[in-house]
Amino acid sequence: MNINANKIHELISRIETIIDILQKDLVSFESSLANVHPVYQKSARNLIHYNSIRKVDLRYLQKKLQNLGLSRLAKAEGHLMSSLVKTRFILYKLLDEQPPNTIKSGLSIKNGKRLLNKHSKELLGYRSKGRRVRIMVTQPTQAAYDYDMVYEMIGRGMNCARINCAHDGPEVWQKIINNIKKASKAYGKTIKITMDLAGPKIRTGHITPGPKIKKISPERDDSGKITNPAIIELVPIITEDSEYNSLPVSAEWLNKLEKDDTLFLKDSRDKHREFKVIEVSKNKTTVHCYETSYIETGALICCNRSNMLDANIGELPSIEQPILLKTNDVLIITKDDVLGNPAVYDDKGKLIENAHISCQTPEIFNRIKEGEIILFDDGKIEGLIETILKDRMEVRITRAKDAGSKLKAEKGMNFPTTNLGISGLTEKDKIDLEFVAKHADVVNFSFVNSKEDVEELLVELEKWTVTNPLSIILKIETRLAFDNLVEILLSAMKVKHIGVMIARGDLAVETGWENIGRIQEEILALCSAAHIPVVWATQVLENFAKKGLPSRSEITDAVYSLQAECIMLNKGSYMGDVLQLLTKILSSMEHYHEKNEIMLPKMEKA
Repeated sequence: MNINANKIHELISRIETIIDILQKDLVSFESSLANVHPVYQKSARNLIHYNSIRKVDLRYLQKKLQNLGLSRLAKAEGHLMSSLVKTRFILYKLLDEQPPNTIKSGLSIKNGKRLLNKHSKELLGYRSKGRRVRIMVTQPTQAAYDYDMVYEMIGRGMNCARINCAHDGPEVWQKIINNIKKASKAYGKTIKITMDLAGPKIRTGHITPGPKIKKISPERDDSGKITNPAIIELVPIITEDSEYNSLPVSAEWLNKLEKDDTLFLKDSRDKHREFKVIEVSKNKTTVHCYETSYIETGALICCNRSNMLDANIGELPSIEQPILLKTNDVLIITKDDVLGNPAVYDDKGKLIENAHISCQTPEIFNRIKEGEIILFDDGKIEGLIETILKDRMEVRITRAKDAGSKLKAEKGMNFPTTNLGISGLTEKDKIDLEFVAKHADVVNFSFVNSKEDVEELLVELEKWTVTNPLSIILKIETRLAFDNLVEILLSAMKVKHIGVMIARGDLAVETGWENIGRIQEEILALCSAAHIPVVWATQVLENFAKKGLPSRSEITDAVYSLQAECIMLNKGSYMGDVLQLLTKILSSMEHYHEKNEIMLPKMEKA
């Protein structure tokens, strides 16, 4: 190899300049480092080094190192100082010179990986045989009452169970936890229990409800002929996880039904309808219906067997009344908690009254400004704040579907250009934290935005003396959290076990869909530098979980998630199939792709 000594010395000088910058920047973080838990001391220093090097333009240096066949430092975030020192050492050796021994090399590549693996195991539990990446599964309400469902999840590869405190309550949470522990014991495994604090998510208020009626129809072909009957599930109670065609009936009556029974019912139009019992199981009976039926709360249902008393259909949820919004419409958002309503038109189609809906977090009215952007329902609808009054704001819809987009109650509202100044810990969170501290292994901290939010959580945890036994996963779901991530991580490193969840849905809405790819890469790199495990969350195989068939992009996304230490799955009727497929993907692809290092041996035949 022809060695140009001057160019090699230039590269050495550039590296030594970078090393000098990293060491000087470390001094400004002395107070933060003094409070870091001993297990994170080296990791915190490496994080600060990596954050400093992000400010340096490395492209010239990387190109020259690549030309020499050396490391470009592109994947060195977990062991930065060591990589810089070793690269400088090799450059000196190319000149047959002895490098100075004035710099500690820091964490080695091997030790950096060991630290990340150790932290992952402590936070997320043991990995499954054959794969590095853990799987976290969101528990539906049904998991409180269906032990077999929980047992199947563990059998098919669940490592961590997630309970969202935004739904249900302590009684249901406890039943879910009991089932998890019972099934874990049956398998001889330890399943980590994580619980999400709901956080201050800004949502639309309630809309004037429709009647408590459920329309059930069989499938028909283009000529109107029935091709498949309507499948109805009779259950003791309807939950958010129940099938759409579910009807509540008392458990006592339900458990007396037998296969091939015929049930009779008069619907809300006084039409006589028959149901055929197809399958009977614990707390659920499947029936078929061949005629369209409008079934209302309280409707009388009878059985053909004379020894069966009549029963009544239980409480049905009200029909949702969404607000249809088109581009250029005006939507009134009220500060007071009043029921929303669609726009009102006269007989000639002339607008009489604009649509209106409330905001469940009235504090935002103290922060928003005219001319700022507002997004609804994960960015599906976009608007511009035109006018702000004492009790309401007027929003001009700037983007919606051509035929109009439906805005429902309890949908998220985002203000991507506004600093709302809302803390990541609500009064409800503080109440829920008592249960979480007693029963969970990990608290998932929603909507953390700053190091002050982390400090507030740590103060609350100290009340229950669980600051260290209870691990923390920081959910990064806002632009502000991303901007403050280094400070947030350093503050969280005061406790022993921490992780980060990339909540890609909210984060994409906040930062822009065009930026989410780059942003999630940066979060992964920063966490890798800090040896902090990452949970890859939001919409992973979601279509498969809900509909039973994955899309091509979902499979690609699942492979891409190998860069994280854990994948979070949301709820769905096909969760067993999702776990089976995801385990297969992760196990097979880890031979070719580990963390952010791509390895490409010849693929074996399927």
